[in-house]
Amino acid sequence: MDFTEPSVRTTIDERVTLDESGAEAVILVIRVDPGEVLHLTQRGECYLRVGDESRKLSVAQQRELAYDRGAAHYEASPVPLDVADLDRDQLEAYTQSIGASSVEGMLDARDLTDRQGRLTVAAQLLFDDRPQREFPSAVIRVLKYGSDQRGVGASMSLEENGDRRLEGSLPQQITAAAATIEELLPKWRQLGPSGLFESRSRIPRDAWLEGLVNAVVHRSYSMMGDHIRVEIFPNRIEITSPGRFPGLVNPDKPLDIKRYARNPRIARVCSDMGITRELGEGIRRMFAEMRRRGLVDPIYQQSASTVTLTLLAADALPAELRERLTASALAVLDVLRLSDQPLGTGQIAELADITRMTATRALGLLQDEGLVTWQGASKKDPRATWSFGKL
Repeated sequence: MDFTEPSVRTTIDERVTLDESGAEAVILVIRVDPGEVLHLTQRGECYLRVGDESRKLSVAQQRELAYDRGAAHYEASPVPLDVADLDRDQLEAYTQSIGASSVEGMLDARDLTDRQGRLTVAAQLLFDDRPQREFPSAVIRVLKYGSDQRGVGASMSLEENGDRRLEGSLPQQITAAAATIEELLPKWRQLGPSGLFESRSRIPRDAWLEGLVNAVVHRSYSMMGDHIRVEIFPNRIEITSPGRFPGLVNPDKPLDIKRYARNPRIARVCSDMGITRELGEGIRRMFAEMRRRGLVDPIYQQSASTVTLTLLAADALPAELRERLTASALAVLDVLRLSDQPLGTGQIAELADITRMTATRALGLLQDEGLVTWQGASKKDPRATWSFGKL
């Protein structure tokens, strides 16, 4: 309270209890609720709790965190609705599942009402039968393409009946989207655990389901102009959600991402429902499932306003070969795999976010390993391209 600006808001309560000897003892309970603003020390420093450590933030990271704080606070914003406006069946089912005595008590216990008792955005998204009345972009759109490329205009490869728009509360959306993806995913005849050949998706269900749940639970609902898209191609699944990773996260190292909930209230309710575990191990589980099938690791790409997860139905590199490749070479390999078409050196450098010289060295290394092929009339051909080639 004395050494932060603005002061951290706390509530302090004294509880009288008995110690081990039976004598009265006083426990001081200090509650610090999530804040909507950044709190700086008197020296202008800002810290973020990540895992079991407090990280000092740079000025740029403070800016990113301020944005994330605003997005996180958005789910706690009040909405002009009453409990009677929400879906009673969904409310009562969840209330009984957590053992709450009443719907109102449940809403208060899960911080789905504010200090004035008003319902929040999180409450409406979780329990309204159709929150899209006020949040039209809070939907999941599942699209299936007949080709590895989307195409444009007359050449667009979107299949007939391959554009599904799923609405309802967030738990309803996740359930409906999972069933739709399962229906639309390409199937292969593969040897199953029973020892018999059966129809199975090349991309494991646990991997794409984790990506779907993460997109719904952690997207930025304050960004009104976009929705979650699940795009199904013959060779991959792409899941795009509005909002960037938190300021301290490097999307190039997804396994280093610590748990950070943009929407902690939504995450808590979904955890209670068994939709997510809220343990921060979801990304690791995705990697483990893809590796168990012998497939390429999940690939994350971040734009100015979205995060896209790509799950490729492509065989992974042998471990000993992967160890010989540099980080730049692996980034270039991901670019060529994702594009699935020939690219020039300049295009590759731009997409991999590296210099042209670094891209040239990386391509040479990949060519030596037999992973990429070069096509051109001469060494100085400006129209020469590189393609991903099978081992």
